[in-house]
Amino acid sequence: MNPATSRMLTRVKSVYLFINEHGIVTTEALAEEFGTTSRTIQRDLNVLAYNDLVRSPSRGKWTTTKKRVKITS
Repeated sequence: MNPATSRMLTRVKSVYLFINEHGIVTTEALAEEFGTTSRTIQRDLNVLAYNDLVRSPSRGKWTTTKKRVKITS
């Protein structure tokens, strides 16, 4: 697997776990937590939203959905 793809998938998984642990999280808080830009976090959130793993209850805030996922290492 391409190293950049591997990093992105690892970050997306970490973003999901962070949101799941903290409840409702802002895009800005995620960018700060992961040391990246809001735009990069938005792309990661788009992947998660496309797969129905997160939703945005209000503009700029994110929470996980009830969809069950199996987390592997």
